[in-house]
Amino acid sequence: MLLMRRHTFTEDGPKLMKSEKKVFLVVEDFEDSRFMMRRLLEMAGYQVLEASDGEQAVKIAVDARPSLILMDLSLPKLDGLSATREIRKKRLLRKIPIVAVSAHDSPQTRAEALAAGCNEYVTKPIDFDILNSVLERYLKESPSPPGA
Repeated sequence: MLLMRRHTFTEDGPKLMKSEKKVFLVVEDFEDSRFMMRRLLEMAGYQVLEASDGEQAVKIAVDARPSLILMDLSLPKLDGLSATREIRKKRLLRKIPIVAVSAHDSPQTRAEALAAGCNEYVTKPIDFDILNSVLERYLKESPSPPGA
């Protein structure tokens, strides 16, 4: 389950990152965890799409072409590694940053996520200061998708 370790609230909501109305896809099978991530990202000014399994994640990524994907690795129907591989097969989606999110903090799991096509690996419970740094780094590198 996704839990917050730290986050800072300001008058404008949680201090996570600067907003440019980028679209994130949060892929997480636990509804409470998805809700928390969505609320924090929305309060920071982002648009958030959600998927509760790997098959939904691939479909939504194809249809919406988000700026960044937060991908849980333990998912029903199609696990996060397989969903990442499917997304990477799509030419128009290859450059979208995918951040693996997992409770497993082993070197093997991290290596498998990166080999599947994830750009970064973040462990649960999520430290929002670390997540903020990761997201800011990848958002600076990736231009807004067409129509954004």
